[in-house]
Amino acid sequence: MDQSGRRAAREQAFALLFELSFYPEGSLRDILDAHGAQEDEIPELNALALKLALCAEEHLQALDEEIAKRLKGWKLSRISRASHAILRLAVCEMKYFDDIPVGASINEAVELAKIYADDDAPKFINGVLGAIARAENADTGN
Repeated sequence: MDQSGRRAAREQAFALLFELSFYPEGSLRDILDAHGAQEDEIPELNALALKLALCAEEHLQALDEEIAKRLKGWKLSRISRASHAILRLAVCEMKYFDDIPVGASINEAVELAKIYADDDAPKFINGVLGAIARAENADTGN
């Protein structure tokens, strides 16, 4: 998949995770059902987007714990829904998708933040994800 295809997939996955943040008792399945179609009946829903979003949904608690450990002077509950969804998506890629370079996940998260989050979010997201990447490298000895 080319770069623009992955970017579109990330954007769709972000949108799904963002919407999920409004339904803490819901699921992605509920969201897809609310849109009136099965995921295989939504031609514009990218397969990678669905895979990313489902993986993030499956690991939400672990992702939030990882994010919360790296916040300096912030609580997870104070982060905007958009920034939170972007962080969840990027950390999911970093932890569960070995075929996606960590740098690409961080860069794409920053780009999403420039579009969908407030002006301070790109720097904040870059800092949090950089801390997670450094911790991962320290844990694996890389």
